[in-house]
Amino acid sequence: MSTLGQPASPAPTSVTAPVAEQAAGSLAADTIARLRRAMRRAARAADPGNPLSVAQLELLSAVADEPGVRPGRLARRLRLAPNSVTTLVNGLHTKGLITRSTTTADARAIVLALTDAGQRAVETWKAANAAIVHTALGVLGPHQHHALAEALPALRALTQAIDEIADAAVPDDGHAPPRT
Repeated sequence: MSTLGQPASPAPTSVTAPVAEQAAGSLAADTIARLRRAMRRAARAADPGNPLSVAQLELLSAVADEPGVRPGRLARRLRLAPNSVTTLVNGLHTKGLITRSTTTADARAIVLALTDAGQRAVETWKAANAAIVHTALGVLGPHQHHALAEALPALRALTQAIDEIADAAVPDDGHAPPRT
């Protein structure tokens, strides 16, 4: 009972906690999207002569992470339509950045690997991104450096959780659902 003889109202945390969590999620998603756009713009400014698109660089990076990957798995991993992956792979193969070969277990199955030039493209892209972040960190103060260092494990965990959500969204038949 309150001092006025009325029943005490319940603590507001039951409603405000989910609202605050949702707001934090929206703020995090917006911040990450802005960071990705800023990184893409800065990478283009740092290397304006790079003829590769971000989609091509992401595909090359995914093949670097998983040499011997099949195009279908790559499509699911990148959440792209299989024909989009085929188009990207064909273009990268023509540029000499990726190889296509068959497996000994199944001559019909195509696997992908980077050429030396493809590996250099990935390394150059990663180095450009690291240099951009290094330069930007130079503008920040020690407290912000510390906060970012402390946040890295949580950001890695968030990345893993988002990857798991994306992986779980792929049906058992292995085909990504159509985008709406």
